Amino acid sequence: MLKALATASVLAVASAAPALADGFYVGVERNDGFVGSDHSGSITEGFVGYNGSLGDGSYYIQAGPAYLTAPGVDGEGEISGKIGGSFPINKNLGAYAEGSFVTGDTQNGYGTKFGMTYSF
Repeated sequence: MLKALATASVLAVASAAPALADGFYVGVERNDGFVGSDHSGSITEGFVGYNGSLGDGSYYIQAGPAYLTAPGVDGEGEISGKIGGSFPINKNLGAYAEGSFVTGDTQNGYGTKFGMTYSF
């Protein structure tokens, strides 16, 4: 079912008219965690997203199926999403932020990320 949902999402976006596709994207991302040299788990996300700009800044929003795996346990399918953006503070300094979620059997997981980038 997870593969069918991911395939349907990709096909739906890919078949959209080019005029409607401006700003839309699809992607796949895998993140793995380690404690020392021990693998603690991974999440593979397929997503459909939209990015755009507001003034000098930019934003994105994306969501789709996620497959979580942990050592010694069967993997499970969930839903994940992210929303974020960035904006310039001055010519060399920029700031960014991101909020994320992933559903779970008993509890949802949430995350935040904030940072700054200095370009030389």
